[in-house]
Amino acid sequence: MPDSIIILPTYNEKENIERMLQKIFSLPYPFHVLVVDDGSPDGTADIVKTYREKYPDKLFIEERKGKLGLGTAYIHGFKWALAKGYEFIFEMDCDFSHNPDDLIRLKTACDNGADLAIGSRYVTGGKIKNWPLDRLLMSYFASIYVRMVLWIGIKDTTAGFKCYRKRVLEKIKLNEVRYVGYAFQIEMKYRTRKAGYKITEVPITFTDRQFGTSKMSGKIFKEGLLGVLQLRFMKF
Repeated sequence: MPDSIIILPTYNEKENIERMLQKIFSLPYPFHVLVVDDGSPDGTADIVKTYREKYPDKLFIEERKGKLGLGTAYIHGFKWALAKGYEFIFEMDCDFSHNPDDLIRLKTACDNGADLAIGSRYVTGGKIKNWPLDRLLMSYFASIYVRMVLWIGIKDTTAGFKCYRKRVLEKIKLNEVRYVGYAFQIEMKYRTRKAGYKITEVPITFTDRQFGTSKMSGKIFKEGLLGVLQLRFMKF
């Protein structure tokens, strides 16, 4: 059985999902994929199920009723992957803001000793393409804010392109993860750091989506800002 699975949360990603699956399955490594779809009204799940006929042994789908939040989608996927015994469990967006070619680089970082490998925009060699200036500044200063509050020692604190070793997710109490939106990515890194695991940042180029609609909102961003302060005083 292959040791690596990529969790793709989806909500209205019909323009991207088939191209993403084609790209992942063309890579020179036998990745498996789990799509966690939150009841996409645009038919994303139907596209996945049709495509699964071609790849029944390495493409899987979990369907949930309603838009329940990014964090809960990943937690659902983590538990599913752990139950199946995968050693390397990846997070990535379905909109091509994360380059699938970088999946192998993240796995290599874990093969070389990292417990969590992060695709980072803000380490040397990392870049962002096609973002408007206001969003770029919001993301950059949000990461600075998180580092100042949590002393987490990670440059890209809000990154969502990651590879976990199984032992990290087995150690973290997934049922106690509090946040579901912007703060989810911060909380998972903080919990990993507090548990004493080795974290490596791998430089990537992040590209704004071409198709579909961004899920970012003011409410999600506010959760992140307030959540960081709450995390600072939580006991793990």
